[in-house]
This record gives sequence, C-alpha cells and structure tokens, in this order.
Amino acid sequence: MSSATRAPAAPVPLEARARAENFPVALRILPRATRGHLFALYRYARFVDDLGDEPVVGVTAADRTAMLDVFEAEVRRLYDGRPVQHPVVCALAPTVDACRLPAGPLLRLIEANRVDQVVTRYATVEELVRYCSLSADPVGELVLHVFDQAGPAQVQLSGRICTALQVVEHLQDIAEDHRRGRVYLPAADRDRFGVPETDLAAATASGALRAAVRFEADRAKAWLDAGAPLLATLHGWARVAVGGYLAGGYATLRALERCGYDPLPGPPRPRRRDIAASWLAAMARSIG
Repeated sequence: MSSATRAPAAPVPLEARARAENFPVALRILPRATRGHLFALYRYARFVDDLGDEPVVGVTAADRTAMLDVFEAEVRRLYDGRPVQHPVVCALAPTVDACRLPAGPLLRLIEANRVDQVVTRYATVEELVRYCSLSADPVGELVLHVFDQAGPAQVQLSGRICTALQVVEHLQDIAEDHRRGRVYLPAADRDRFGVPETDLAAATASGALRAAVRFEADRAKAWLDAGAPLLATLHGWARVAVGGYLAGGYATLRALERCGYDPLPGPPRPRRRDIAASWLAAMARSIG
C-alpha cells in the first residue's frame, strides 16, 4: 500500500480511547441503540482526526491530504447511494440512515484535518474559533441529530459548547501539540502575556504561561456558560447526554485550576466526582 493511501496505525483500541476521552460520546446510561449511534460518530471523528494527525513514519502532509481526499470520496459515495467499502463509513451508514445525518458536518470534520496540514499556528482567537467551527462544532450538531433535536437555535448553542470544549482540550495538550509542531494558543494572547513559544517546550509552565492558560480557560468557561442554556431547550436523553459533555468541560477546567494552570507535566484530568457534581448542577439548572 502506498503512503498516499496508508491509514495511520491506532495502537490503542477505539473503545479504550473513548473511555479515556474527557467527553465520552457513549454515556453508559443511554439506551443501547443511542450508544451505538454515538459510538459510530466517535469512531468516525476519531478516525478522521488520526488520519490527519497521528504520527506515522514517512507520511507527509501531502500524503495525509491525499488520504483525506480518498476518505471524503467514500463518504460522498455513501450519500450518493453508491456502495462503500471503508469499515468506518460502513459502520456509520446505519446511523446516517436512522438519524438522517446531514453530510455537511461530516465533511467539515474532514476539512478541519486538511487545514491541519497547512496551518499549525493561529494569530488570533477569531482564527482559532473559525478552525473550531470545522473541527469541533460539527460533532455537537451531529449529536443533536442523533436525538432529532437539531434546530437552528440548538445548533448555535451547541457550537458555543463545542468550541469551548475544543479549546479546553487544547489547553490540556499544550505540550503534546507543541511536540507535534502545533500551537493552538493564539499568538496575540501569547504576546499579551509575554509567552515565547520556547516556553511551551519546558518541563513546567512559566508564570507567564500559567497566566495565559488561565486567561484562555476563563474565556472557555464563558463560552460554556453561554452555551449552557441549550440544556433547557432539549428533552429526554438528549438533555442527559449534552449535560454530560458540558459537565466534562467544567470538570476539566477545575482540573486545570487544581494544577495551577500548568499542563506541561501532563494533561490534567477531571475527577469523576467533579464530573458528577457538574452534571447534577447542570441538570438542575436546566429544569429550574
């Protein structure tokens, strides 16, 4: 198989990776069929992300773009009613049919990974938000479609939550992203706090970097707060699931605070009791 079509290896099984994510898509209390649809979405998003970013010796950015093009063609065949062969697309097909998933959000996730091949730094937060509209917001929209509650107002609020969650993940993974040649802290914000890029390669965060991370975390919390009214517009299992994602975001922000806003030694992980407390609080507010 040529490098242009070789998929990156995933050393950790997808099920285990899903359990390790901060914002697992398959909450155990959801009905089995719903969990299946959400895991199919997770598998799709995870595969596309790995295709665009997972380290593979000898695979270039051009190779990755070619692999993404091939995968997009397979997704388009699914929507055109033509036979598909890729196992990830085959696994997603029943969910596309049962939940009437639109193609747009799935294709935007692919486009986000094309962007990753040519953009590794962001000058402003506005640029980063536009990237998140491709890399994160489509996931929330697809989840809402699974629950058949993807109205325009819901999708807009979901986008605020998903952008916040993406930024929080970037804050957790500053060191790993930098090792891979990526920096998601906007240059304007690094300049504001006097953070040279070399600080991102240190064993522990400087005072300036801690201040910058705290600033970004506070902004992400404001975005979570702005999207939180989504819960009150949802009903049934959708409210339960989205409340779980929101709770994961708040709990991870608390984890960042506990480590003094220094994620460089390793990604700070939320405690289960914090997730549970945030979920209960979010659910209570949504029905208050």
